[in-house]
Amino acid sequence: MGNKIIICIGRQLGSGGHDIGRMLALDFAAKYYDRELLNLAAKESGFSEKFFEQNDEHRGFMRSLFHLHAPHMSDDNFYQNNFSQEGLFKFQSDAIRKAAQEGSCVFVGRCADYVLRDQTRMVTIFITAPLDYRIRKVMERDGIDRVAAQKKIEQGESRRANYYNYYTSKKWGHAESYDLCIDSSILGIRQTEQVIADFIRKRFRII
Repeated sequence: MGNKIIICIGRQLGSGGHDIGRMLALDFAAKYYDRELLNLAAKESGFSEKFFEQNDEHRGFMRSLFHLHAPHMSDDNFYQNNFSQEGLFKFQSDAIRKAAQEGSCVFVGRCADYVLRDQTRMVTIFITAPLDYRIRKVMERDGIDRVAAQKKIEQGESRRANYYNYYTSKKWGHAESYDLCIDSSILGIRQTEQVIADFIRKRFRII
C-alpha cells in the first residue's frame, strides 16, 4: 500500500488526544488503535485482556505481579511462558506492527512511534495544553474535584513518561521527539485536528 499513512499520537492527559486521534482516523480513512490495541495483543498472546488493561503503559508493574489477579493465567502458565514486562511490550509491539502492515492507522500512545520507527510514511504528533485547562477537562469528563483531577493527571503522565522513556531512545513530551507539537487549548479540538490534518497532507503531498 503505497499510500498508507501511519499517525502516532502522544498526548498529555486531558488534552483531547483521543478525540483528535479518532477524527484523524476518519479524515484519512485509517483504523484507530488505542485500548483496542490491547484486544489485539491479548488475542495474539492468549493471555487475559484484563491483565493488559491493568498494566497499560505502566513500566513498574512487575513489583506487584504476584498480587495481581489475572483471570485465565495460572502460576504454571506464567512460568512456562516466562511472562515478563518485556513480554507484554513485545506482544503489544507485534500487534502494532501487524496492524500497520494492513493499512493506514492512527495509534495513540503505546510507543507506536518507536515500534514503527522504520516506517517511511509515518508522522508523530504530540498534543499538549496548559495544566489548568486539562484539569478542568478531566473534572468535567470524570465528575471529580480539582484536587482529584490534578492528582490523576500527575500520576497518569508520570506513568506515561516512564513507560515511553524506558522503551524508546526519546523523551516523552519533548519537542525533539515528535514531528509536530500543538496546544489544543488555543484553537479547540476540532480546529486543532484540522491543523494537524493539513500538516499531514502537506507532509505527504496528499491532494
